[in-house]
Amino acid sequence: MSVISLQAVTKVYTLGDNRVHALRGVNLDIEEGEFVAIVGPSGSGKSTMMHILGCLDRPTDGTYLLNGKDVSSLSGAELADIRNRQIGFVFQGFNLLPRTTAVENVEIPLLYSRPVLPAAERRARAMKALEVVGLSNRAEHQPNQLSGGQQQRVAIARALVNQPSLILADEPTGNLDSKTSIDVMRALQDLRARLGITIVLITHELEIAAYATRIIAVRDGAILSDRPNTPQEPPAEPAAAAAEV
Repeated sequence: MSVISLQAVTKVYTLGDNRVHALRGVNLDIEEGEFVAIVGPSGSGKSTMMHILGCLDRPTDGTYLLNGKDVSSLSGAELADIRNRQIGFVFQGFNLLPRTTAVENVEIPLLYSRPVLPAAERRARAMKALEVVGLSNRAEHQPNQLSGGQQQRVAIARALVNQPSLILADEPTGNLDSKTSIDVMRALQDLRARLGITIVLITHELEIAAYATRIIAVRDGAILSDRPNTPQEPPAEPAAAAAEV
């Protein structure tokens, strides 16, 4: 089943007297359980595509089906509900609240769930998400007590806590060194392997895209290539060492 289906999607921005074609009739299907990397230079259209996939923006023309539902013309409130229930976001900046513990940061999306969940259930689900990313032992730590890699894994746990069908990761290793980037990519690969979750990664780094099972290259608002990939395997390291990253 296609989690994502873009059909002749176009996005045009009007800047004064100029019309900027950010996407030009894009057709794209992403199946359940795929790990897809979308790569391209600055200005290629990959960020615009991510905003549309994440229901943060609407196409000018064309159709976007998310889990079979046409979301192209939904209201702002309906899109917000879909973002909360069906999509988990991981950004380059970790976007963690600074004076809030890891588990409290992970709970945040659950505060907007309808119906409202009891506090005990929110805490249990947040702890489970931290366990999935290997950070249950850091649940009571604040962001300034965590390394960059640990903070990004807290952000991944937050993206998982509502059990979405899709994770969108926008340059998730952009603020990390190479060793910590490997740890984050290992975490994403593990999520796909264990949970079967669909992951779409936006990056300009081919070394990071190499961890995906499919690589899509975009330029000037169009798809240049779309190919399967044998994922790069992160080097193994002892679990105790990984927990410190």
